[in-house]
Amino acid sequence: MGVNNDGKIRLIKENERPCLEFTQLSVKDSLRDLFIPRMEIILMMYTRNNQNCAKPLFEQDNTLNILFNTKRKTVWLIHGYRPTGSAPSWIQNFLRLLLNKEDMNIIVVDWNRGATTLIYNRAVKNTRKVAIILTRYIRKLLKHGASLDTFHFIGVSLGAHISGFVGKIFQGQLGRITGLDPAGPKFSGKPSYGRLDYTDAAFVDVIHSDADGLGIKEPLGHIDFYPNGGKKQPGCPKSIFSDYKTGLCVNCDDFKKLSCPRLGYHANLWKDILKGRMEKRSLRTTVFLDTAATNPFCTYYFVLNILVRNKAMKHGYITFKLLNELGMVEEPRLYEESESFYKVQEVNILAQFYNDVVNISSISLTYFQSSNLQCPTCEYRIQRLMLKSLTYPQRPPVCRYNFVLKEREEVFLNSSTCTLKEI
Repeated sequence: MGVNNDGKIRLIKENERPCLEFTQLSVKDSLRDLFIPRMEIILMMYTRNNQNCAKPLFEQDNTLNILFNTKRKTVWLIHGYRPTGSAPSWIQNFLRLLLNKEDMNIIVVDWNRGATTLIYNRAVKNTRKVAIILTRYIRKLLKHGASLDTFHFIGVSLGAHISGFVGKIFQGQLGRITGLDPAGPKFSGKPSYGRLDYTDAAFVDVIHSDADGLGIKEPLGHIDFYPNGGKKQPGCPKSIFSDYKTGLCVNCDDFKKLSCPRLGYHANLWKDILKGRMEKRSLRTTVFLDTAATNPFCTYYFVLNILVRNKAMKHGYITFKLLNELGMVEEPRLYEESESFYKVQEVNILAQFYNDVVNISSISLTYFQSSNLQCPTCEYRIQRLMLKSLTYPQRPPVCRYNFVLKEREEVFLNSSTCTLKEI
C-alpha cells in the first residue's frame, strides 16, 4: 500500500465506516417469502486487519476494497438453508480459527434472502442463482489480479452445492472446495452436473456428518470423510461400519510417508496422492473415523496385529492396554466384538485412544473365550504380536514373538522394535 496522503485519508475513512452485519431475518420472513420471494447477496470481507468488523468487498464506486490482498489466499464461506432466518452461529468462530491459521482474505457470502424460506425447493433453485451472481464478482476480482487457484470455497449444506456450481462455471479451476454436510434432499442420486463433484475444483474434500438426516450419503470429492460413520456425532450412539470396525480398512500404504489422510483444513496435504488415485485408477477415497465427545475431539488410533500358532482359540477375543515409559496405563476403546479368532489365525484389533502413547514400555494382553467351552488351564501360543500407530505411521511398530496366553489371565509384555522383515 502506498504512503501518499490520498491513501492515508482513504484508509482512515475505511476504518471509520460502520461494519457490515449479517442479514437478520425471522420466521415471518419465511412466511412472507411464500408470496413475495426475494434474492439478495451481500459479500462480507474479513482480514486480519478487520477480523471483528466486516467490510464490503467492493466499494460503491465499484473499486476493490483496499484491505483485500490479491496475492493471498481467499476463503469463501457459504451457508446453507435458513428456514428460520437466523444468522449462522458458527461464522465468527470459523473466522477466528481461519485467520489464526493463516493471513488470508475471507468472504462470507450472505444469501440469507434466498435461503430463508419455508419452501425448500425454492432455496434449492436459488443455489444456481447465487452461483451465477458470485461468478460476476469473481470475474471482477480476476481483473484486479486475483487468481482462481488461490480460492478455497467452504460450503455448508446447500452452500456446498453452490460452491460446486461456481466451480463448474469456471471449469474446475478453483483451487479447493470443502463441502461440509452437502445437502441430500434434491441432490442425492443426481448426476455430477447437478451437485457438488470432484471435478469442480483442483481439490475437493467433503465431510459427511449427517448422512442419515439432511446430508448426502454418497461420496462426492477426491476424498470423503465420514466421522463416526457419517451419521451420529460426538455424544451420540455410533453407527456400525463392519469393515472399518474390524480393522480391515487400516492400510494407508498408498499415502507413502504421510499418515492416513486427516480431516480438516490440512487435508490438502494429501491432494496430489488423492488426485493420482482418482486419475490413474478411478479410485475415490473414503475415510472413516471416530471422534471424542468433548473438545478437542481428536483421538489416536493403533492397530494390533496378532498371528496365532494353534487352532484352539476359537470363539475368543483379546483385549489390550498400553503402558508408557512412566508406567501409566492407557486403556483404549476396542472394536473387539466385531472380530474373533473363529476360523482365523491372524486378526487385526483396531483401538481408539483418547491420549497418545508415544513411548510404549509394555503391552497388557488378556484372552477371553467367548463360548461356554472355557478352559482355564489351556495355553494359547502366539507366534507374533505387532502394534502400529495409524495416526503417526512414521513411528516404528513394536513387536513381541513366541509367547503364551492363558484364559482370562492378564499378561504384561515388554515391547521391542520389530525385525526388518516384519516392517
